[in-house]
Order: sequence, then C-alpha cells, then structure tokens
Amino acid sequence: MRCGHRLPYEPDTNAGGLNGQRNATPTCTSQLSPRPHPSIDLLRGVVMIIMALDHVRDFIHRGAMSALPTNLANTTPLLFGTRWITHLCAPAFALTAGLGAWLWWQNGRTRSALSRFLATRGLWLMALELVVMQLGYYFSWSPANPVLLLVLWSLGLSMVLLAALIWLPRRLLLALAVATILLHPLLDGITARQFGAAAGLWNILHQVGAFRLDGILFVTPYPVIPWVAIMAFGFTLGPLFAMGEAERTRRLWLIAATALAGFVIMRLVNVYGDPVPWEHQRSLAYTVISFLNVTKYPASPAFVLVTLGLALALLAAFGRIASTHRGPVAIAIVFGRVPLFYYIVHFFLAHLIATALAFAMYGRGAYAFAFLPYPSMGGPSDRFPIGFGFDLWVTYLAWLAVVVASYPLCRWFAGIKARRRDWWFSYL
Repeated sequence: MRCGHRLPYEPDTNAGGLNGQRNATPTCTSQLSPRPHPSIDLLRGVVMIIMALDHVRDFIHRGAMSALPTNLANTTPLLFGTRWITHLCAPAFALTAGLGAWLWWQNGRTRSALSRFLATRGLWLMALELVVMQLGYYFSWSPANPVLLLVLWSLGLSMVLLAALIWLPRRLLLALAVATILLHPLLDGITARQFGAAAGLWNILHQVGAFRLDGILFVTPYPVIPWVAIMAFGFTLGPLFAMGEAERTRRLWLIAATALAGFVIMRLVNVYGDPVPWEHQRSLAYTVISFLNVTKYPASPAFVLVTLGLALALLAAFGRIASTHRGPVAIAIVFGRVPLFYYIVHFFLAHLIATALAFAMYGRGAYAFAFLPYPSMGGPSDRFPIGFGFDLWVTYLAWLAVVVASYPLCRWFAGIKARRRDWWFSYL
C-alpha cells in the first residue's frame, strides 16, 4: 500500500487490495488497481461530477447573478432541479470523510494516530480554503474580496473536531451525532450578536452570516454544526464495511429508508425540521418543489435527512455496480479517487471558461469586470453589464466541458497516487 497518510475522505485502501499487494503500474482507467470498497469511490465520484454543475452555474448562469434558484417566485422546475440535485454533494462528502477516517484507523493504526491524522489534515484543508480556493473564486487575493469559508473549510474544521470526538465510545458518538443533526435548530435562539467581539466564532460554529477580522469580511455559509455531526455519523457507520456485502447492503438500505421516511414525516407534519414550511402552490409541480425546498444554509434537519438518505441509498445500490470498473462506472471512480485534486481543478476550469465566455461576448470591454468577484459570489452587480450571464443550456454545456477536461488530469493523478509512496502526495 502507499506509505504516508491519506485524506480522511479517501477510504483507507491500497493499490492491490486488502493484503497490500501492488499490481502493475496503471496506465489507463480500466487498469487502475482495485480497492476494497469501490462503492465509496463511486459515490464520491458521482457526487463530485454533479457538484461541478452547481459551481459552473454560479459562474455562468444569468439567473445566478441576481436570484436564488430555490426562490419559488422566479425559479422553474428545471432550474430548481439543477440546484436541488447538487444538495446531495456536501453531505456525501462529509459522510464519506467519516467513513474514510474509520477505514484508515482500521488498517493497523492507533486511535492516537487517527486523532493526529484528522487534526493535521483538517488544518491543511482549512489552509487550502483560505489560500488556494480564494484564488479559484476570484483570480486574486485582494483583501477587498470577501473570504468565503466554503466546503473545504467546513470539512477541515469538522475533521479537527472529529479528532477529539473519536475518543468517545462509538454508540455514544452515534447518539450525539444523530441528536445534533435533529436538534441543532434549538440553538437558533442564540445569536452571534450576543457574543459581542467574538460574534464570528458563533458564525463559524452555528449561525450563517458574516463577520470582519482586521477589516477583511469572512462569510460563513457552512457553520460547522451540523456538518461535524454528519462526519461523525459516517465514522460510526465504518463497522458496516467489515461485514459481508449482502448484510452491509441490507443495513445501508434500512438506514437510508429510515432517513427518507423521517424526512417525509417531518415535512408532512410541517412544524419542525426546516425554517421554511412548505405550502400548496399554483400547480402540483410547484407544490412538490415547495415540499422539497429544504434549507442548506445552515443545513436543516430535513435537508440532512433527505440528502443523507439518498447518499446512503446510492452507496447501497453501488455495492455490486462499483466492482465492474467499466464504462461510466470506471470514469466516476477515477474522480472519486482524487476528490481534493478534482475539487480544486474543476473550480479553476469553471472560472476560466466563464472568463473566456465573458470575453467572447463582450470583447475587450470584459476587462472592466471579468476579473472582479461575480455577483453570484458577492461581487458588485453594478460593475457588470445588465443581463450578464448565459442561458441554462450554456451552463450545462460548460459543465460537460469542465468534467471532460478534468477527467484526463484526474486519471493521470490517480495513477501517480497509486504508484508513488511520497508522504506529501497525501496532501494533494
């Protein structure tokens, strides 16, 4: 197996299987060496492909510059579906991060080693968010730009906290994770303003918002509660992967069904579980949209139940499919093996394509705005042309271009990671 550490959301597997034997150097997708739990790689790969759709939409879609795609007053079923399907991504990342941490630990490491591993990798992801990803979002490090504490920050901070939580007994950690997922809205009565100069800490922990530090604006769409609970929940599911495939699949389906049933019941009762109750709308389609329109920022209990339920159902369904390593399955697995690499690459590609489209549409005039933060990311809308952006079909074409362009890079890097033993590769 590879020496050095792996990122916690990368399951602890090796190039040649559980016994550590290494196969021949891979040269193409179908020759990448098998890993013990390819269903995790497949789930992660599928959601990472889907994830790119939302980020491309942020950079390219005209509607993203002025309105939310989940606003029933101006959305369409296609636009809502385009956004809603990507809700699956962040919970799946946190879930598989927890699973990966458990699998890393079970490969002969101590609990102390796992705790150090989670803490250091978490800090690394947080640093990447603050440095590399800000460049991906803005193509600059100007202190005038808001610092977006997005997915890598949330995952990293969750890992740092999980480094302490893994010392709890597994059943207690499971109960704590489920309770946090279901009950964290009870903390909504506590506001950041009550903490005075330390208000930013509460924004990071629980309340979506923004705060200033040394004049720089920090935005917190992903407060760590309940994301750390989702990661801890994934960690407690780790023992399922020591079971036989049939029993593991049965239990995954049961947990998935329980989560989805909980979501349906919570929404039907329509009293608790999401800050925005659903309502009957002008048509059946929009009533369904209202029912499904759950809150991500912060992640409400209803949001977590439906997305985790779907993620676990996919994980159960992928049990046998993933072992084929053929066609689209093999392609998705490649993305799932190098999640951090793909995450960074796809953001830069999406931004580059958006910039190229701006110059193609506006010519040299695009220099006046193309390198500013986009309105969809808090940029100055008055500096952009009226109606800036493109139709949704252009977004889909650009998404396809990002995925296609990313694939050979990811396949190349997956091959390198399978061959090389350099410790620092685990940070990439």
